[in-house]
Amino acid sequence: MRWAAILAGGSGTRFWPVSTPATPKQFLPLATDTPLLQEAVQRLDPLIPPQRILVITGRHLAPQTRTLLDGIPPENILAEPRPAQTAPALAWATHEIKTRDSDATIVSLHADWVIGDDQQFRDTVDVALAAAEKYDVLVTVGIVPSRPETGYGYIQQGEPLDESVRKVERFIEKPDEPLARELIDGGALWNSGLFTWTAQRFFEETRAHCPEIEPHLHLLDSGDVDRFFEAVTPVVIDISHFERSNRIAVVPGAFQWDDVGTWPALARIRGTDGSGNCNVGEVIAIDSTGCIVWTDGEPVVINGLKDVVVVRANGVTLVTTKKLALNLKDTLNKLPRHILERP
Repeated sequence: MRWAAILAGGSGTRFWPVSTPATPKQFLPLATDTPLLQEAVQRLDPLIPPQRILVITGRHLAPQTRTLLDGIPPENILAEPRPAQTAPALAWATHEIKTRDSDATIVSLHADWVIGDDQQFRDTVDVALAAAEKYDVLVTVGIVPSRPETGYGYIQQGEPLDESVRKVERFIEKPDEPLARELIDGGALWNSGLFTWTAQRFFEETRAHCPEIEPHLHLLDSGDVDRFFEAVTPVVIDISHFERSNRIAVVPGAFQWDDVGTWPALARIRGTDGSGNCNVGEVIAIDSTGCIVWTDGEPVVINGLKDVVVVRANGVTLVTTKKLALNLKDTLNKLPRHILERP
């Protein structure tokens, strides 16, 4: 059968002060009035039913996750003992699925994406799941680029396996703009982080290529999840499996995909008014252009501003430039704890 593993951790820094350690991005209604995590689960229906969806999150987020996803069985909410990056989390989820269904095929996705066409997303996932089963490979979905984005990784496609599946020639991480344009002209795809595999192939590749995890798999076999997370070395799945294995394929996805990584990205998702402003909540923008303004209740008035981000949420007001908002973590590192960790 086919299963899904949704990664839903996070530190809550990218959209501060709306997001906090207690309410990271996936709990926010960034694209619509529905939290991103709920949208991620709903988007899988009817391809994968709720009883075959596992959600991996932090222990401090598990109660809120269960409340938000009341249609997911409680035992399908996996609470990590400590953050250890995506590969250990997905090893745990894949192991859990394999114990329930030894012939499982799994799609791995993140809880905080914005997807433009749910049906096209499901169609692409269906092709990727079938490719994992047919060719016994790990599959990545590559997004057809809409711009020379320098913050994403790229996939160069290799020889075809069939009309919709190709081998991966190589991965290129965060190129500069000239190289990004060159890659796009050559048919490269964005590396979305949307993956599929059979449980059996995943663990074959783990044993062959992942010394950070392989020596500790017996702890999952014995049910000692805490010791497994204590023992593993944190590593992302892109490196541990996809960059090391030679059994990798790519399926292109033409649907709109955005990881909405910064406040300025909100304009791509929510759209802008005639002056290029993206306003959420009760906002009055006078003689202002290219601004991002969010308020969770109290009215916000801006006048004569350009390319500024203004956020009023959780009793805190953030005012910064769009350029500085691209690396908001640098700002947060300079804040006193009582401001940063307001409830």
